[in-house]
Amino acid sequence: MSQFTALDVTAINTIRTLAMDAVQKANSGHPGAPMGLAPVAYTLWNKFLSYDPADPMWPNRDRFVLSNGHASMLIYSLIHLAGIKNVDHHGKVLDEPSLPLDQLKQFRQLNSKTPGHPENEYTAGVETTTGPLGQGVGNAVGMAIAQKWRAAHYGRPGFEALFDHRVYAICGDGCMMEGVASEAASLGGHLKLNNLTLIYDDNGITIDGHTHLAFSEDVPARFAAYGWNVLRVTDGNDLDGMAKAIEASKSSDRPTLIALKTVIGYGSPNKADTHAAHGEPLGPDEIKLTKKAYGWPEDSSFLVPDGVYDLFKGGIGKRGAEARAAWQKLFTDYKAKFPKEAAELEALETRDLPAGWDKDIPVFPTDAKGLATRESSGTVLNAIAKHVPWMVGGSADLNPSTKTFMKFPEAGVFTPKTPGGRNVHFGVREHGMGAIMNGMALSKLRSYGSGFLIFSDYGRPPIRLAAIMGLPVLYVFTHDSIGVGEDGPTHQPIEQIMSLRAIPKLILIRPGDANEVAEAYKVALQEKHHPVVLAMTRQALPTLDRTKYNPASGVAKGGYALNNVPNPDVLLIATGSELPLCADAAEKLAAEGIKARVVSLPSWELFEKQDQAYRDSVIPPMVTARVCVEMGGAFGWERFAGSTGAIIGMRSFGASAPLKDLLKHFGFTVEAVVKAAKEQVGK
Repeated sequence: MSQFTALDVTAINTIRTLAMDAVQKANSGHPGAPMGLAPVAYTLWNKFLSYDPADPMWPNRDRFVLSNGHASMLIYSLIHLAGIKNVDHHGKVLDEPSLPLDQLKQFRQLNSKTPGHPENEYTAGVETTTGPLGQGVGNAVGMAIAQKWRAAHYGRPGFEALFDHRVYAICGDGCMMEGVASEAASLGGHLKLNNLTLIYDDNGITIDGHTHLAFSEDVPARFAAYGWNVLRVTDGNDLDGMAKAIEASKSSDRPTLIALKTVIGYGSPNKADTHAAHGEPLGPDEIKLTKKAYGWPEDSSFLVPDGVYDLFKGGIGKRGAEARAAWQKLFTDYKAKFPKEAAELEALETRDLPAGWDKDIPVFPTDAKGLATRESSGTVLNAIAKHVPWMVGGSADLNPSTKTFMKFPEAGVFTPKTPGGRNVHFGVREHGMGAIMNGMALSKLRSYGSGFLIFSDYGRPPIRLAAIMGLPVLYVFTHDSIGVGEDGPTHQPIEQIMSLRAIPKLILIRPGDANEVAEAYKVALQEKHHPVVLAMTRQALPTLDRTKYNPASGVAKGGYALNNVPNPDVLLIATGSELPLCADAAEKLAAEGIKARVVSLPSWELFEKQDQAYRDSVIPPMVTARVCVEMGGAFGWERFAGSTGAIIGMRSFGASAPLKDLLKHFGFTVEAVVKAAKEQVGK
């Protein structure tokens, strides 16, 4: 006997019609996917999801990710009907709905909480910002990793229910075509993330038309090869079949893919199963015909029939409230027995750092030979990570080169048998790594990932999304310039530094010696609302004498005067490996009677946050004789060089040769800086 009633079907059709009406009112959007997915989304939310609408921030809530974010009216309708409460920017739950009906009527309008694709920073109930297809699949894998890690690291006998939430995600054909979903799913299968259920909306339609135009693979077979448990439901309206599949996924020892056959635009007499239902409103006449097919009042708009709200209150509302209350009681007991662990969990949720997190950060002694900043980075990362238990991350198969492996004994490696390990082997999957890191950060872990700077291009979409969401993920990118040497132009980043600087809300720091590295990590770890990129060298850099030069703590302000030169004749402005170069050039200039102030400018973003008075004290506006030096694209440096200053940078790709030959060939020498400085001061 079916567990579903006529009122359940009414609720499903409510989701469908709200989506149709909102898209039509906006004259923009994607009605078809919500119409086809409404039955499975309703079943998942109102029959299974452990989620309390009265507390959307409850740590042990099940996570729901809509990877095919163009179907945003699906999740907006669910948030509205479930009565999810609003949350302010400080994470405080407010006594008001996240999405009242008026907000659904403002779909895709300026300043509404119902933007075209779901954005978690705007809408309580949306766990992650999705839109670029496949990203949500990666986020879901990251969330599943985070749950496994919490359960393993903080779980104690008798308290397993504190960390037993599941991750559910819906994705579409477009997600399955994008490589990021494949990368993430491959790793998810390898890690046997049995807390993850992915529902594949196999409706066979994309913007161009039927998927057979470009897509004929057997997706379930692919996921089976990844090591997933694969279930099939052949009818998107088979409520009992979907319920059985979701229930079965909960007892699998592997992640589960539910391959669900749906009809896009279900119920539309003329547009169902066509691309016309994908990315445009159905039109007033077709909406009337579709509502007639549902047995719905044809002239109604944004109708929520009697009993639907109460149905959600008695389903997800009642179940979630009971689960949260039981969890809260259990956490109170846990806190009494394990106060240290409970305090860490509370700090984790607020992105606070434990006391003494920075106590072992070294001060590096002056050393003319010095260290590659990737080397000092590895030392600092390990010094910090052992005091921040929820710092979890790894590299895209490059730990020996990026030096980002946590080596202290208790760190361990995250595997199916040791999910409390803190080193994650992401494999050669830069794009997937970034999306997974975002999912981990959304679950409040301090996630980090590393690779060569040149391959930031492979991970750029999730970096951008981290900036949009304000997630404090940490990227450690090494091999940051033509200093890569013999590997040549394919591995030598030129435009990457500047392109990353172009991303709003992203902080990039390119430290110039080991002590600037230490200060850069201090900035990164204290950041709560911005992703941070640390760009590190392959080649050794001198560790500057800080009794001679100003403290490296100036990194926190993004830029500072390295040497004390009042009323300078010329400014030498540099980042990273070019800082010691400019320091040497300044000494040669001083010997010739030219006063050169060296400005270390490791982070443009942090520097521009300082007040004008500070910035002018570092880079005096009246000193127009300037030389800017960076082993990256020269584009953009005009803002600091001014209209007459010199820029020593890259205006081509690099070349394959030993480093010393490259530096001479491309003009990154003391002699070249001195020459440019003399030309600036007219001597």
